[in-house]
Amino acid sequence: MTLSDHAIPLAVVGCGARAGITAHALAGGRAQVVAYVDPAPGAAQRLAQRIGAPAPEFSSVTELLGSAAAPEAALVLSPDDTHAQVATQLLEAGVAVYLEKPMTISTEDADAVLLTAARTGTPLYVGHNMRHMAVVRTMREIIARGEIGQVKAIWCRHFVGHGGDFYFKDWHADRSRSTGLLLQKGAHDLDVIHHLAGGYSTRVVGMGGLTLYDQISDRRDNSDRTMPDWFDRDGWPPLSLRELNPVIDVEDLSMVQMRLDNGVLASYQQCHYTPDYWRNYTVIGTEGRIENFGDGAGGVVRLWDHRCEYQAAGDREFPITGESAGHGDADQDTMTEFLDHLAHGSRTITSPVAARQAVATAVAATQSLRDGSQPRDVPALPQHVVAHFGARS
Repeated sequence: MTLSDHAIPLAVVGCGARAGITAHALAGGRAQVVAYVDPAPGAAQRLAQRIGAPAPEFSSVTELLGSAAAPEAALVLSPDDTHAQVATQLLEAGVAVYLEKPMTISTEDADAVLLTAARTGTPLYVGHNMRHMAVVRTMREIIARGEIGQVKAIWCRHFVGHGGDFYFKDWHADRSRSTGLLLQKGAHDLDVIHHLAGGYSTRVVGMGGLTLYDQISDRRDNSDRTMPDWFDRDGWPPLSLRELNPVIDVEDLSMVQMRLDNGVLASYQQCHYTPDYWRNYTVIGTEGRIENFGDGAGGVVRLWDHRCEYQAAGDREFPITGESAGHGDADQDTMTEFLDHLAHGSRTITSPVAARQAVATAVAATQSLRDGSQPRDVPALPQHVVAHFGARS
């Protein structure tokens, strides 16, 4: 199923901090907003004013689908714990779905979304924008050219310097709404690890804990605000933060070891109170290794492919271009890919199956770290679902 090449009528479901990416869908006149859906009073109006696209407002997807509004597609940008219900309801109604990552907060819900999309034939796209980031594209291209031989190991260290503001002042800090930050935040990097390795995790061991933010007693219900309202880049040291979420039961320091189905071994570490905010990937192959220093414009990927002692500069260097901070370029590329897929059925770099595998890996790792680091197997998807969406990562 593909949609005609015209200004696609879009519904925006969830008008919070992430909803600004709607502007990318409107660029070039390829889509138009015909409806906003958000239960919070004023949220839709604020977004409409921000992106200059007025449209009717609804408090629920049920209300939207029962109205005269006729979206062909929807951007599902609501909180993670709503993704499964919202996405399946839209897919059942034949509305193509752009689903923000992580696609759901449980493996069972992720499978339900994929099964619904496969059964109905309604297009489903999951917005794993990091596959479009220049640092990831550069590393993937080096691997594809065979410059480090066969990939054997991938390590990722994630320094989440703004973690206190981004994840501990609202619903993200409540495991009943997010499962944990190995999922909510780590799904990005777990997907990238799978993407670079060309395989999916089958067995994981997690370790971690709530090691700092539980020591802060100053709490506030911030449901009347969104993250830009409380973000403070000067908030340092982390224990000086105030107005944290009333419920904090997710880990602020976590890690996972993974064995992939193609034999690659991988590890991911995440800390939410570092002074710096960036990701460092190391990919080791049979003929060399690559590592990024910085993950935006001005950073580099360095390649070592000769025996040496310590050699900071590597043997070769590849510049990282594009967005100087964040993933604005990747957001634009991701939305363009989604619209191209709807209009022409074109192949995508992102993958609903890979998005599910990131969720399943993160869930299994979270279960492991909360159960004394007992190893967990990542449950497999039914083959007919894999076949519907296409093969690999």
